[in-house]
Amino acid sequence: MQNIELGLTYDSPCSYLTQQQQKLAFVLPATPLTADLYQQLMDLNFRRSHHQAYRPHCSSCNACQAVRLNPKLLTLSASQRKLLKKAQKEAWHYQFVSTPSAPYFTLYQAYISFKHKQSSMYPASQADLNSMLECNWLAVQFLEQYHNNQLVSVTIVDVLENSLSAVYTFYSPNVSYLSPGKLAIINLATVARQLNKTWLYLGYNIESCKKMAYKANFKPQQRFIRGQWHSFS
Repeated sequence: MQNIELGLTYDSPCSYLTQQQQKLAFVLPATPLTADLYQQLMDLNFRRSHHQAYRPHCSSCNACQAVRLNPKLLTLSASQRKLLKKAQKEAWHYQFVSTPSAPYFTLYQAYISFKHKQSSMYPASQADLNSMLECNWLAVQFLEQYHNNQLVSVTIVDVLENSLSAVYTFYSPNVSYLSPGKLAIINLATVARQLNKTWLYLGYNIESCKKMAYKANFKPQQRFIRGQWHSFS
């Protein structure tokens, strides 16, 4: 990998663990980002926000562990298979598109009000949504999920040569009982297999954060822990 220049943010309250402070390392503009470089950075615990790549660099915490799956090896659990059958009975389907089929902001706004009303993400803004939708150095596509032909869930997905990376999922509160986040992973794994991708990246898992616990249930998987990828089955 080429030499890259990193900057550090100041400590700030962690969005996931209330007793912790968070600090981020980010790639400075002096290092032009490309899709190929970002693939290498993802293998070192980096993620994308708008046009920047960052990773946690906290002084006293290593809880954020990047998670990736080999979509060809993924085996659904009994509860995941049951969920998929339930969704299919309710006319749930998806499409993977390069251009949004409709504006996403109303759906995003409803999700933030439902899930994150007590966080810094509230109130939702178009600028925050755009920071995930837009990137000028890689391809961004969208997993749209439908219930009775109505768009109810969107997953923003970075598309790289040998992987897909799920950036963020938001959905209508009305279908929360169908666990759209879990269905998004199941369907993205199918898309990744169809596109012959080696990896599906799911973002960070934090074992003590209930909101992220579902990611750990998709196996086999690898997690980036203290500088190395470790396998879990």
